[in-house]
Amino acid sequence: MRPNDFLFSNAPEPHRIRTKQILKQHPQIRNLIGKNVYSIFAILFLVSIQVFLAWFVADKSWWWIVGAAYLAGAFADHALFVMIHEATHKLIFKGTVANRLAGILANLPQVFPSAIAFERYHIKHHSFQGIHELDADLPNRWEAKLINNYFIGKAIWFLFYPLFQAFRVARLKEIKPFDGWIAFNWIANIAFVAAIWYLLGPKAVAFLTLSFFFSVGLHPLGGRWIQEHYLVHGEQETYSYYGPLNKVAFNVGYHNEHHDFPSIPWNKLPQVRKQASEHYDTLYYHTSWTKLFFRFLFDRELSLWSRIVRKNRGKVKLTDESKPDVELVVVENKSKSDEMVNTI
Repeated sequence: MRPNDFLFSNAPEPHRIRTKQILKQHPQIRNLIGKNVYSIFAILFLVSIQVFLAWFVADKSWWWIVGAAYLAGAFADHALFVMIHEATHKLIFKGTVANRLAGILANLPQVFPSAIAFERYHIKHHSFQGIHELDADLPNRWEAKLINNYFIGKAIWFLFYPLFQAFRVARLKEIKPFDGWIAFNWIANIAFVAAIWYLLGPKAVAFLTLSFFFSVGLHPLGGRWIQEHYLVHGEQETYSYYGPLNKVAFNVGYHNEHHDFPSIPWNKLPQVRKQASEHYDTLYYHTSWTKLFFRFLFDRELSLWSRIVRKNRGKVKLTDESKPDVELVVVENKSKSDEMVNTI
């Protein structure tokens, strides 16, 4: 029988417990904590690629525009999402301002301003995984009911995934929806899109828009959103992906490793798995986003209800929303090193 609600769990989320176990057995993993300033060059390269492709297809037929967006632009935009994610965790530069500016830069070709808002909601996802009123990664209940477990509903959900995400904002009452940084993000994106329209024309903007929707939706890359937390193997709550697309997605598939050690940059996540292989190789993991994408579409046992929710917030302090630079710190372990590892 198909479920009509999320799977409720009384257990705490698994990552803090595993982090403690790994640090006890492999204390050298602390040495992987740090920044990767070279990520800014990846951002500059990817933004340049998208502008070049927008220029290239500006006078081409719509077949060229759709094809370029699906086969190239989607991959570039997806990689830029990963860079926004790195900036969110302050893994590029030391300062908050520099990381936010890097995230906004990466966000420009994606048309829709989302870098700063993503930071707010993603931080809560790490600290309150599975808490429905705080974790924007969880679907709305009306969303799950609407999509159901049929192919057509899931295809529509993939196609308009960014819009469904936007509707989740209303339920997260503890997050400030607007401030100066979000306003700046909007102004920057509007100015960028206006410049592209003026200099290259509407087809260039159409290419960027299609690239954005394909990068997070009805595309094999969309399998990533299912890979991370959808219950495809018992009640395991988080999954990693160890496939070839990690090479063009900055190792974003190493999701268990990232949740366990969010202060370690993308280029060192494979080392976490290698050094603590007894913890990660025993977990179920994916090797193909494409296979998972089609499995989710056609398997009626999988739906938006295939997620774990909980009420227990654990021993995590709430972010002071009046001070957006304050980060969430696990207070179970007072040592400086472990606070660094568990700082989101």
